[in-house]
Amino acid sequence: RITRKAEWPGWTPPPQMRKRVPDLPAYMPGGPDNPLGARALYIGSTLYRVHGTSEPWSIGQAVSSGCIRLTNDDVTDLYERVKVGARIVVNH
Repeated sequence: RITRKAEWPGWTPPPQMRKRVPDLPAYMPGGPDNPLGARALYIGSTLYRVHGTSEPWSIGQAVSSGCIRLTNDDVTDLYERVKVGARIVVNH
């Protein structure tokens, strides 16, 4: 389920990502340069989310820790349509 929604969310990189990229800051405030992009939809009590990106060229590449990245336009559209509590099914 979608448990939370955020506009221009801040980001705390998970430990496994900071291990892969040691120069990542411990926290990045929301904004156009933030990797989570314009919006984020949080999935349950996990660290996973559906979010935008500051690097749209990276969509479709294996560069995340498991989140679902969309263009900022697409995630903003989805954000407006989805309510907190909505069921989400991820097939891979």
